[in-house]
Amino acid sequence: MRQDFIERYDLRVPRYTSYPTAPHFSPAVDGDTYARWLSRLDPSLGLSLYLHIAYCAEMCWFCGCHTKATRKYAPVADYLDALLAEARLVAHALPSRMKVDHIHFGGGSPTLLKPQDLAQTLAILREYYNVTLDADIAVELDPRTADEAYVAAMAKAGVSRASIGVQDFDARVQKAINRIQPYDVTARVISWLRAHGVSAINMDLCYGLPYQTVETLLDTVDKAAALRPARIALFGYAHVPWMKPHQKLIPEASLPGLAERWAQYEAAAERLERHGYVSVGLDHFALPDDAMAKAHEKGALHRNFQGYTTDAAPVLIGLGASAIGALPQGYAANELAIERYKETVRAGRFPITRGIAVSGKDKLRRDVIERLMCDMGVDLDEIALMHDVAADTFDEELTRLSALEADGIVMRDGHRLTVTEKGRPLVRAVCAVFDEYLGQGEARHSKAV
Repeated sequence: MRQDFIERYDLRVPRYTSYPTAPHFSPAVDGDTYARWLSRLDPSLGLSLYLHIAYCAEMCWFCGCHTKATRKYAPVADYLDALLAEARLVAHALPSRMKVDHIHFGGGSPTLLKPQDLAQTLAILREYYNVTLDADIAVELDPRTADEAYVAAMAKAGVSRASIGVQDFDARVQKAINRIQPYDVTARVISWLRAHGVSAINMDLCYGLPYQTVETLLDTVDKAAALRPARIALFGYAHVPWMKPHQKLIPEASLPGLAERWAQYEAAAERLERHGYVSVGLDHFALPDDAMAKAHEKGALHRNFQGYTTDAAPVLIGLGASAIGALPQGYAANELAIERYKETVRAGRFPITRGIAVSGKDKLRRDVIERLMCDMGVDLDEIALMHDVAADTFDEELTRLSALEADGIVMRDGHRLTVTEKGRPLVRAVCAVFDEYLGQGEARHSKAV
């Protein structure tokens, strides 16, 4: 990639896991608003549940998640008690015992939970909600804190998918990000998962980390692919020390430059495809027979706060400190501070501190952005027809896309847009053209690549 091109697109744009994006949420949406939204849901709609376990055994310095390190279990158990109290509040506010097809435990580190507490949590959720027998239950798993007994307990409790954080197998990189996780530790946990029937395995890798090079990253990719996870996410490290002060422990000088980041992404993506993985969206790769690859092929892929998903549920309930819910009426975000979160829930109130009600125009643009992010293309006439708006609604945006067209990032055939392979890493920049909120306020975003 030419240096001038790389520099021109050294942009900071949203990740578009929602639209409008979180920096534009406001206190106008509170617990009372959320309660009304929940009560007015169509009882026939499907739900997804996201449980945010906001604790880790230790802090990884690259981490951008909302979490707190602890060596004691008492704070974790107390937090889990509050989270389940919130789950009960939500269940009581719903118009019926609604169906749940997807449950995701994120963090932090859900494997910090004791096996019996994980099992009890799922049992309580099944009591409050109509969790289907074949529900996809996913747990983000830290191989450093999970033993075989834990894996067996996960499987017995109904967990069907494990998402394993790796980032990089190189010892120097691991030391620089404070995540010492030898390859053998990861391989052993994957063997336990498969032995106990949890065969749906995701893996997270990262480029742009300190001391990373193309060569070391390709070695990591080769080792990861040899373990044959069904899905691999290849994220760009977001260095945002103004938001996550622990990232200041990573020396700026150790981070790859802009051209090196591009080279890492391109080399890793090409190597994953050579290993038989299908490129899905911006940064996911899946084996051809995996549900995500099939959804991508059919144009049925979706995007939510956890990234790309096959989950088409119109309602996502976020539980736990900092969790965000997505409802037909809008987005609702929980209190960030763990102690205030617990106090609010135990007082019988929803811990919502901010959010946004979505307008018809927001939904229109959200559909455009989601299709671009998921399909690398969109038919604007088709979206306009779905929303009953004029075909020329996006004429201004099409004019602004001319520079991206000239650079070969996007191709246009009438009102049909296609992001090129060259432009895939920059799809967020294409989405930004349709973002009416971008530039409002003082939001700071991660790099486009």
